[in-house]
Order: sequence, then C-alpha cells, then structure tokens
Amino acid sequence: MTGGIHDENPFKAPGDERDPVRRFRGRLAAPVTIVTAGDADERTGLTVSSLVVAEGAPSLVYVLVGPTTDLWLAIQEFGRFIVHVCRVGDEVVSDVFAGLRPSPGGMFAGLDVDQTDHGPLLTSLATRAYCTLRRGVEESYSVLVSGEIDRVDLVDSTDPLLYYRGRYTRRA
Repeated sequence: MTGGIHDENPFKAPGDERDPVRRFRGRLAAPVTIVTAGDADERTGLTVSSLVVAEGAPSLVYVLVGPTTDLWLAIQEFGRFIVHVCRVGDEVVSDVFAGLRPSPGGMFAGLDVDQTDHGPLLTSLATRAYCTLRRGVEESYSVLVSGEIDRVDLVDSTDPLLYYRGRYTRRA
C-alpha cells in the first residue's frame, strides 16, 4: 500500500510464515470492485477482489465476503447490492472501503452517492452491476454470496484497477 499511513503493512508476517494458499491467491490478478448495500440510513460497502461473473439466464455474480462483515449483514437484510468496478485512479476510495485508509465521517464521506433500490450507488464508479441476493453459503472462512444480475451500467474503460501480490496494478 503506497500513499497510506504506512508504506508497508506493519502486520504482514515474514514470507516463510505466510499461508501458502493466500500467497497462491495473491498471484492471481484480480479485479478491484466495491460492493455496496443498504438504505440511506444504514449503508455500507466493502472492497472485494474475490469475484466471479457467470453469464446465462439468469446471469449471476459470486463474491466472497467475511461472515461477520457489515456488508454481508446488509445484503442479508436488504436483499440487494451493487458491484462497482474500479479503474486506475480509484485506489484511495478502494482503500477506504477496504478499511486501510481512514475516512473521517465514514466511508461514504465526501463521495457523490445516489440511493437506489439496490443500495448506495457510487456515481464516480460508472461500470456497475445491480444484483438481487439469491443465497449466501458459508465456505471456509467466507460467505459465498450469489446474486442475480438485474441490470448493468457499462462505460468504456481501458484502465481497470487490478490487485496483484498485495498491491494495486494496472493492465500491461
């Protein structure tokens, strides 16, 4: 993480002590998305890179989130959520929603947000999928959330924000 409070994660274990599965996952380039849910009074979001989209009828999105996260609790309560795709330049907002960067006033402070029937919409992140919860299944240390994609908003972009080996990166 660069530009945050620390240049390196002070809690990171030395290489030989790190979980090999986590290290394997880190070698897979992953999209950076922010998933939001809730209403105007009770909204939340989380940066998520563990995500798969399955085309079909219906088309589905699968995301892995922690079982005790505010996001999973809001998705369960409200039954809908929005997956926003980040681009290069969205690193700060991604860090805020990942809980890596402080945001006085809360994670939505200073952002242009529209409340929709699917949850809070981050207007600066214009490529997004509006989803309805199908189910959540506890898998390992996570909940595999499946959502039916109700609609998408697409914007042409050639610079997606990716996460690789613990850092943001861009497409080569």
